[in-house]
Amino acid sequence: MAVEERDPQSGWMTTGHEWNGIKELNTPVPRAIWFFLILSALFSLGYWILMPAWPLGRDYTRGLLGLDQRDIVMHDVAAGAAARAGWVDRIRDRDFAAIQADPVLMADVRRTGRTLFGDNCAACHGLAASGGPGFPTLTAPSSLWGGDPATLAETIRVGINSTHPDSRSSQMLAFGRDGILTRADIGNVVAYVRNLANLQPAGSAAQIQAGKAVFAANCVSCHGQDGKGLAAMGAPDLTDGQWIYGHDPQSLFNTVWGGRQGHMPSWDGRLPPVDIKILALYLADLRRAQP
Repeated sequence: MAVEERDPQSGWMTTGHEWNGIKELNTPVPRAIWFFLILSALFSLGYWILMPAWPLGRDYTRGLLGLDQRDIVMHDVAAGAAARAGWVDRIRDRDFAAIQADPVLMADVRRTGRTLFGDNCAACHGLAASGGPGFPTLTAPSSLWGGDPATLAETIRVGINSTHPDSRSSQMLAFGRDGILTRADIGNVVAYVRNLANLQPAGSAAQIQAGKAVFAANCVSCHGQDGKGLAAMGAPDLTDGQWIYGHDPQSLFNTVWGGRQGHMPSWDGRLPPVDIKILALYLADLRRAQP
């Protein structure tokens, strides 16, 4: 077995271990390492004494400083609510027109409404409120049930085809599946609707003319004679270029054949009335901002 000896190059003693001519030096731990280890130990000891640190079953040690993160958060929330209370109370007490005429309040509406929308509505309607397949855009000039703030607030409150007792209700019949129209009739009315919306190709003149008759007999009660929709029925405008389920011939055929029934949950009880009001004002402002 090798014995300890002093290394002539480094001056350190060896450990007596040797592998294939390589001798292991008995190098001490650098002082900087000892310094940081001792500093970390002292910091940990100080933290255990001063701060909440040790679990005690259902409770924990409070520490000499007595800090409690729940109390800190509750204090911050209360401070935020107090700072928010002034302008929120003004929104709660004023009518929509008065709020829209107040640029300072509308700045608060835009800031808070953007957060409320992102937290509650963007999952379906997108962060920019531009909608997506099966979900309407909320920035278009036309709106299913009306786009003024009061109407928007009511739609948010009760929902559409929701469980709320006052829910707005709307459904498009399955004209093909239920045998109301033939495939030929549906193809003709699709051609007419595409022509109405200036979509090309729309179909032959004969198809469009036949589709106009089908539309008049089956669709005008909801979409109106001009196809611009009826807000009272929640029926969309078919001429504004905004399509919830797509405007290509196959998508339109599927819509007429199988019908549609969208769903929007009621936010009554899930959002405070003032937040619903802020959301309605925010959405109305988005619509006004569109070119």
